[in-house]
Amino acid sequence: MNNWISALADLQTQGEACVLVTIIEERGSTPRNAGSKMVVSAERIFDTIGGGHLEYKAMEIAREMLASGSQNTRLERFSLGASLGQCCGGVNVLLFEPMGQPQAQIAVFGAGHVGRALVPLLASLPCRVRWIDSREQEFPAQIPTGVRKIVAEDPLDEIDELPKGSYCIVMTHNHQLDLELTAAILKRGDFAYFGLIGSKTKRVKFEHRLRDRGFDSALLQRMRCPMGLSEVKGKLPIEIAVSIAAEVIATYNVNFGQHSASAEPVAKLLPVSRRSQV
Repeated sequence: MNNWISALADLQTQGEACVLVTIIEERGSTPRNAGSKMVVSAERIFDTIGGGHLEYKAMEIAREMLASGSQNTRLERFSLGASLGQCCGGVNVLLFEPMGQPQAQIAVFGAGHVGRALVPLLASLPCRVRWIDSREQEFPAQIPTGVRKIVAEDPLDEIDELPKGSYCIVMTHNHQLDLELTAAILKRGDFAYFGLIGSKTKRVKFEHRLRDRGFDSALLQRMRCPMGLSEVKGKLPIEIAVSIAAEVIATYNVNFGQHSASAEPVAKLLPVSRRSQV
């Protein structure tokens, strides 16, 4: 049974990076078969290429590739014998193929009408989405693949759970909750993108209140509000959702795969949105 096939499919569905290791050539009296495969993730191994020290060395190389974020295929030639703890000589050539690209980690706070239009768009991108709201009844019956629905009594608790370099989108039903989420996201400061739904008036009010809490202007400039590309016109939920998704795409295309706290220069590259969203 080829466990590596189902493992590879499961890992790709989960958005977890892995390396597919294949024996593409063998010479000598080694008990291995060309074509044998195994899948290596950061924490697990699926299937086998024959065990022993060769498999251990292959796992080490695969994990080094994962840690470095390498997306290049790699060939490695191993001379079997004493150096690999083998009693017999021979040569194995292994192919290492990184599977799964770095994905944007997106947190959407709010399951209202714009959120319900936006999340399916984000789910169709190379992204992993956390969809967070305290009101379970607001979520649709069918949640898109790749989206994790989180019903949180206090959505603020989810801020600490976000991976570094997340894309944060705040669009709840409550302005005070929006403010508290904004403060918590800015306090962390390690986001790649932060967008807040609302008008220019809402932004001015929030900036005033946040400055009273000690937030400096440079940090506040990293907040996109109104968010979304102004070139995408319209006030329907799907139109607003498309403009926000377009801004997210523009952002991760600038620094795709880096996912560091780099939203400040990215924000300077984006046009100022003039849409009143709330």
